[in-house]
Amino acid sequence: MHPNRPILARRTRRQLFEDCGIGVGKLALTSLFVGDSLFGERSGNARGTHHPPRAKSIIYLFMAGAPSQFELFEPKRELQKLNGQPLPPSLMEGKRFAFMESFARKPPKLLGTQRKFARHGESGQWVSECLPHTSQIVDDLAFVRTVHTENFNHAPAKIFMNTGTPFFGRPSMGSWVSYGIGSEAKDLPNFVVLQSGPRGPRGGAMNWTSGFLPTAHQGVPFLGGGAPILNMTSPAGYEGGRQAETVDAILDLNRMNMQKAGDPEIATRIAAYEMAHRMQTSGPELIDFSAENQSTLDLYGAKPGERSFANNCLLARRLVERGVRFVQLYHSSWDHHGGPGETLDKDLDEVCLSADQACKALIRDLKQRGMLDETLVVWGGEFGRTPMGEVRDTVGRNHHIDAFTMWFAGGGTRPGQSVGETDEIGFSAVKDPVHVHDIQATILHLLGIDHTKLTFRFRGRDFRLTDVGGNVIHKLLA
Repeated sequence: MHPNRPILARRTRRQLFEDCGIGVGKLALTSLFVGDSLFGERSGNARGTHHPPRAKSIIYLFMAGAPSQFELFEPKRELQKLNGQPLPPSLMEGKRFAFMESFARKPPKLLGTQRKFARHGESGQWVSECLPHTSQIVDDLAFVRTVHTENFNHAPAKIFMNTGTPFFGRPSMGSWVSYGIGSEAKDLPNFVVLQSGPRGPRGGAMNWTSGFLPTAHQGVPFLGGGAPILNMTSPAGYEGGRQAETVDAILDLNRMNMQKAGDPEIATRIAAYEMAHRMQTSGPELIDFSAENQSTLDLYGAKPGERSFANNCLLARRLVERGVRFVQLYHSSWDHHGGPGETLDKDLDEVCLSADQACKALIRDLKQRGMLDETLVVWGGEFGRTPMGEVRDTVGRNHHIDAFTMWFAGGGTRPGQSVGETDEIGFSAVKDPVHVHDIQATILHLLGIDHTKLTFRFRGRDFRLTDVGGNVIHKLLA
């Protein structure tokens, strides 16, 4: 041991927190930090796959704000006929909507779409003129048209879609996957988050938190241009040798504390420093698109150095190529209330234009490289939109939780099909309703995980992603 180490130990902040308080007071402080257990990992059931996986990795394209299924995927003849007529009062009974006061002041009227629809591909899937590129890959997609959720406001609905609960602080799906089966990437995190659009998702980091799982499993936000992670590049003039000495000293302190306390979070911190060191080399190489040929860049519409959904889709492919298990792309803004920036015409066209080509490119690129069979791509928002109009500056659509559309590709799903049917105006499911927990259970299933067995004991209870619900959507599987 270095001769100054005992002196250093007495003077560090670590020792202050470690030694402050005694007896019951110290135990109380400890409980605030680590929950039920005093140090030591609170393990759930045995981790690893429970059955042969169909998918090795997930690319989740989260369309933040909730795309309108009526303008994109769900043409309803009866809704077109009833355009402008009041919604039958029976459908409103017991229902709650965002901005309920506007519906209370003026009973909502049914709203048909101005968009043109056509059937595409050999599967004959309906797609509107808003998504001309998506319409070219429908035979590679599986649509689920009856997804329903429980929360009609953006932040809790996003958190529910990602964590299985609207409450803050629970582990996200990517964290559960990382905790359950880890990753093949040695120089990159297991779970990476990419963002594009005018703003980040409501709920922020709660959408990719590790919650009560070890923090090694939380999502790591990357930037699409420049340094992939903030504060990873050394400041100008900071010598590499000096940095190495600083990191080595911090790692020594962490290892000393680990030996003494046995706290698994110290091991997580050690691993984080080591990962950060490796990523100073792997990170810049990851976002360097110079190795991609021009035809690939053109396919995506990607421009090196630009922060865009197109660049993020290409980056997602590069991440899963390198063994990253879960990549989640948040793209905003898909809100369609009819106010400024949220219209069903100009603003919807713009957000579709920013995402449509890259979605097609991602599917085709994965397929051409032989990666689609082992990569599950998921597309969708946190809820859908109402078949009724909502009048603001122009007519838009309110939030709707009873039925909306998502699509899936690769990773063991059966392409060219639709699961579920909605009623004649698209208000509710009439066949094969699919709950958010069913979506989560199916994603885990395709990764080889039984959602009922991947649990973690916290505060006296075994928690899981799907809470006490969830059924695998067998019709979705190949």
